[in-house]
This record gives sequence, C-alpha cells and structure tokens, in this order.
Amino acid sequence: MRLSKYLSTAGVASRRRAEEIIASGRVAIDGKVITLPQHRVKEGEEVTVDGRAVQPAKVKQYLLLDKPAGFLCTVTDPHGRPTVLDLINAGSARLYPVGRLDLDTTGLLLLTDDGELAYRLTHPRFGVEKKYSVQVKGVPGPAALRRLARGVRLEEGPTAPARVRLLRRKRDSAHLEITLIEGRKRQIKRICAAVGHPVLRLRRTEFAFLTAAGLESGACRRLSGEEVHRLYRLVGLHFE
Repeated sequence: MRLSKYLSTAGVASRRRAEEIIASGRVAIDGKVITLPQHRVKEGEEVTVDGRAVQPAKVKQYLLLDKPAGFLCTVTDPHGRPTVLDLINAGSARLYPVGRLDLDTTGLLLLTDDGELAYRLTHPRFGVEKKYSVQVKGVPGPAALRRLARGVRLEEGPTAPARVRLLRRKRDSAHLEITLIEGRKRQIKRICAAVGHPVLRLRRTEFAFLTAAGLESGACRRLSGEEVHRLYRLVGLHFE
C-alpha cells in the first residue's frame, strides 16, 4: 500500500494532507524517515508519525452532520474556537471533515476516518455533486446566471461548469440553487461576488445522494452500510 494511502486509512489525515505530512519528514518506517508519498508499505513494517505508531483502522466510521454556523471545519484550532468535532461523539475514532464549509455556512458535512473515500468524494475527477441553497444580494439576470453555470474565472483559473437555478426573487435579494462538482476555497461566495451578487446566506443541502432529512441543526447520525456502499460505488471503490 502507498504510504499516503496507509496514513489516510489509518485516520491520520486525508490523502492530500497525508502527502504534505510525509513530505515534511514527520513519517518513518521502521525508524527510517520517508518523504515520498508513493513509497510502498510492506506487511509487518512499523509506520510512525511524529514518533507515534499508526495503523489502518479495522472498522471505519462515517458520520453525517448538519453543521450550524459558528463552527470551524477543522480537527483543532490554535485559537480555541469551536470546531465541528465539538458537535459529535467520535469516541476513540480520529475523524476529519470531508471538504470544508466556511464558519458561517451551514448544512451537510461528512466526517470519516476513511481517507481514500474522502479523497475521491472531494476530487473533481470523480464528479460527486454538492448542492447548495444560496441567498444573494440583488436578483441575478440571465447573463449572470449563464456566467455562473458555464464557469467563472477566478485568480487560480476558471471554475468547472455548474447547475444553477433561480428559485425565488425578492425586492433586493434572490434564492439560488447551485450544484457543484468541485470545492475550491469559498467557491460559491467568490463566484457570486464575481458576477455582482454577494452571498448573504449559504447552506449545503445535499452531498451526493445524502440529505439532512431527519437531522436537526448541530445533530449527526451514522451512515448505514447501504449508504456507505453507495458512496463507494459512486467513486469506483470496492466495498469490503
């Protein structure tokens, strides 16, 4: 198994973050520091991170949270601010968020220690859809809606096409439904601002086929085996 995948399945971090940890020289195999994420871990070898032995979890955890505003999508915060882990009972499992929601953004957030699944669910290559309810300032016209749908050029390049629906109009605001397959940092806020309609309120309503049905704000539930199986099939993984 590749070292980066080994760390992600051990619940250390997502695969992308695991690659950074490895490159920084914090990982050793049988006492020898390894800095290549593609290094193969052989059976019986001891893998350590910052001197602590890690190994893939035998039973993986999958939690779906309806995130309220005011909580950071991170495992820890150096400033002591509340994080989404404060809302769940993770027990001994080391869970981390699949993707991010801003501090003031609400809605669906998946947390897991399954690094390979998390990687595929967030990588645009696998086309997993995330749907958002967006209240924006002003009422976007046809030209602005077309720009949002075909992709908006940001500093790092154009965004992927999106599905955009104008749901409701008010005198000085509108409600949109936007469906993305990528998750750049603050993407919806940035693309809406770029077309002249800053976001006033933002909520993720769907993640793949998952919804918040039956969940109150701040509450979470475990995914069923069938739901996990469906997520695996969605991203081309074999469910054992």
